[in-house]
Amino acid sequence: MAGHDVVESDVLERVLGAAMRTGGEFAEVFIEDKRSTSAGLDDGRIEQVTSGRDRGAGIRVVKGETTGFAHTADLSEAGLRSAAEAAAAAASQGTGGANTVTLTRQPEHRVSPIERYADEVSKTEKVSLLQRIDEAARASGAAVVQVSAGYADSRKHIMIANTHGLLASDEQVRQHVRISVVANGDAGMQTGFQSAGHTFGFEMFDHIDVEELARDAARQALVKLGARPAPSGTMPVVIKRGSGGVLFHEACGHGLEADLIAKGGSVYRGKQGELVASPLVTLVDDGTMSGEWGAIGIDDEGHPSQYNVLIEDGVLSDYMWDYLRARKEGRKQSGNGRRQSYMHLPMVRMTNTYVLNGSDEPDDIVRATDHGVYIAQLGGGQVNTATGDFVFGMTEAYLIENGEITEPLRESNLLGNGPQVLRDIDLLGNDFAMGNPGTCGKDGQGVPVGDGQPTLRVKALTIGGTAA
Repeated sequence: MAGHDVVESDVLERVLGAAMRTGGEFAEVFIEDKRSTSAGLDDGRIEQVTSGRDRGAGIRVVKGETTGFAHTADLSEAGLRSAAEAAAAAASQGTGGANTVTLTRQPEHRVSPIERYADEVSKTEKVSLLQRIDEAARASGAAVVQVSAGYADSRKHIMIANTHGLLASDEQVRQHVRISVVANGDAGMQTGFQSAGHTFGFEMFDHIDVEELARDAARQALVKLGARPAPSGTMPVVIKRGSGGVLFHEACGHGLEADLIAKGGSVYRGKQGELVASPLVTLVDDGTMSGEWGAIGIDDEGHPSQYNVLIEDGVLSDYMWDYLRARKEGRKQSGNGRRQSYMHLPMVRMTNTYVLNGSDEPDDIVRATDHGVYIAQLGGGQVNTATGDFVFGMTEAYLIENGEITEPLRESNLLGNGPQVLRDIDLLGNDFAMGNPGTCGKDGQGVPVGDGQPTLRVKALTIGGTAA
């Protein structure tokens, strides 16, 4: 699939010409050919091994403020023309005329080299990963009563052609494994979770020890059997490296997407050049981060992925941009135009969003905290981008007493405000790590994203615990 055009460039030129015939200002064809495999294990049994293939094209035509969009699974020239004409009709009822488009192929912009494609690996080898996970988790302790695991891989080839003459392509390869463990004890059922995902080939499993991941998921569940109720109230919170990136993704990243800025749906509107965070904080969005879950060669509009500094030394430096928002504001695209599939329009989305290293030793951050909470893993959360208010689950957390991490805490919620958290970071570690792979949902579309940060302290956050 790599290196082979799904549709010939001369066909794309004619289709784009047809898309512009009714007076459009811009037209684009997005073509996708994706193969994927997944397997699941539950209670020691392999539940299903499925393979799928999705092929199709999405065509959009822009005229003024109006975008027409149509998609088709028919990649013949006639099928593409039909979709182009439907998109053009939706964008415009203009008078027509001839439009000639000449495409210039962009050089491939690979960020993650692939050694071994998963579609060349036997199903037996994939299933054995899940069996090894199950055995390692169950061997961690007699209290482990349930293990479920999942494996998934995908290999996607995309092509983008547009009326600016761009012709670009990319191959995106992903492997993912997840593990969920349930332990049972006097405190009832407790769960542990771990996952790993990268934009590498099957060689990912030469570098990631799935048994170690399984043991860590089991350890989480077993530790929580002896957990005490979390305290409630406002206190300092130390967040372990790699585990708090999701907070920055949700509570800050979405508010820096140019479409939310334009709608007035972000607390960061009009704040460029202002101090919006602690001077310790530099926040970046980086699609070029080789191997990471959100890494892409090009975005879904054909623009090369970039390293974008969003906040530098606490000062808001820029937002993230797609084609339409950049065009309207006279800005440059930032490689953040992404879509779930050929059936979706692109919009501004993050890739890998993370906080750069500070200078503090992580142990010193804990020692400097007399009383508080240490979060080893954050769970899912919700954020109101207009206000920045958020709530996250704490799936693994401990009490900090007299500068030491002590007892494990039962699951509870972390509440706060994104802009306030950025300002309240008063210690920042030198131990940067990326966290678990994620799927970011926005307007009904999900795309793969990564996030990360070094160990850090927020001087005041609210814990919604139940301890008196």
